Amino acid sequence: MNINLPNFNVKNLVKEAGSTISRVVQLTEEKLGTTERTEYDLHFQNLAERADVTKTWTEKIVRDTESVLIPNPQNRVEDFIFEKIEKSKPKRLSNLEHLALDMIEAGGDFGQDLPYGQALIKVGQAEQKLGQCEHDFIATSGICFTQPLRKFLDGEMKTISKERGILETKRLDLDACKNRVKKARSMLGQQSAERDLRVAQAEFDRQSEITKLLLDGISTSQASHLRHLHAFVQAQVRYYKQCGDTMEQLQRELAKMQHPKPRLRINSEDVDGGPPSSVSMHSCDSDSVALDSDPDPDQNSSISNLLDDIRIEFDASAISTVIFVTECSPVNEDYMYGKQGLMKGLVPRAFVEMLDEEHDITL
Repeated sequence: MNINLPNFNVKNLVKEAGSTISRVVQLTEEKLGTTERTEYDLHFQNLAERADVTKTWTEKIVRDTESVLIPNPQNRVEDFIFEKIEKSKPKRLSNLEHLALDMIEAGGDFGQDLPYGQALIKVGQAEQKLGQCEHDFIATSGICFTQPLRKFLDGEMKTISKERGILETKRLDLDACKNRVKKARSMLGQQSAERDLRVAQAEFDRQSEITKLLLDGISTSQASHLRHLHAFVQAQVRYYKQCGDTMEQLQRELAKMQHPKPRLRINSEDVDGGPPSSVSMHSCDSDSVALDSDPDPDQNSSISNLLDDIRIEFDASAISTVIFVTECSPVNEDYMYGKQGLMKGLVPRAFVEMLDEEHDITL
């Protein structure tokens, strides 16, 4: 039986093992403060610090934005898993859409011909529109804002982190070579250590330039992030405008719906008679109607006190006013005697509509 064994380069394995041990020793001595270390230049340190700040805040912004768009953490985890396995995300009903369905169903059970049932259905349909607007906003925000930022974190920032790790490894190799040169006891050993030092210095310098170029590219990435931020704000403006338009339309539709008329019943024994000339009905303006009283000095004194300078104003587009009326004594063809609460007076027959035999009328 022929068994194909992998080709191991023992020399390279030994060399890599030796390098790893040297790095561990160098790092340990640096932690203990027993050896010197090569410091990066100030420009590189500024670039590295800016990269760290950019990475930290970008991660926070992405998390916070996703929390705003999808408040349920379980749904966010599911979406992340489906994204990693490259499957389409499940379609879920939002809270607004659940509310809309319940309102529409309740309106149907209460009766579509009743005002409350009609209003529930209208509001439910509006909530459905809001739910659709929310879905569109979440999708748009993901495409124009969160996905580009996450792509930056998964792409450029990971590459920068990887190259910075390689640079740190080269720095440890360089410092280890410097220490070997210092500790070399023979001429031959010193020459070998110096040769290794030159190689390590060249590799460190080359890796340092590569890492600097990547760190400089963060400025370009932030300019791109600014464009994505503008797109996110535009998506928010569009979303809230759609929501506002939907609710204003709903408000107008509800205002047009007919509301039930309230009824006020007053016992007939609380109503006194009065002469026809004590009250007049006239229009005040386009939005209201007034009922003025000008009692005759010769009338009953109790009625005159109650009707002195009484004015009733109400919105003409609102619901009708219900009062209790009786015939005047003696009976008058043009007026009836009415009472509503503490207000009493004569009401023109032409301005009232009889509701039932108990003489409730609509004014």
